[in-house]
Amino acid sequence: MDEEQAKTLGALLKQKREALGLSLRQLAKIVSVKDVTIFRLERGDWAAPAPDKLARIADALGIALADVYALADYAVPSELPNFKPYLRTKYRSLPQEEIDKIEAYAAKLAKKHGVNLEGPMPGEDEA
Repeated sequence: MDEEQAKTLGALLKQKREALGLSLRQLAKIVSVKDVTIFRLERGDWAAPAPDKLARIADALGIALADVYALADYAVPSELPNFKPYLRTKYRSLPQEEIDKIEAYAAKLAKKHGVNLEGPMPGEDEA
């Protein structure tokens, strides 16, 4: 990531943090990093921040990880996960019965339109 990219990424992180009303310290605590880490990222001082830290920050700020990785010039997967693993991972707080209903409806639509929703079995992708 070059200096311009680092500053663009930092500005985005700062704007999102401030929009959520979070202080540097609050965000740092949420994502389990030192507050100086957040400060340096927001200033654009890091050319290669750790991907896991960026992922935790993006999640806490509600920014799509693909957007953050693209700004950081990190590899971004070109394909999305299969539907079932995505659903289980993205909506962990939904009761299993509701996930089953969504999966059944999606399977019905997929069959109607000739789409395959199969992916890893439950538990194979969350490890």
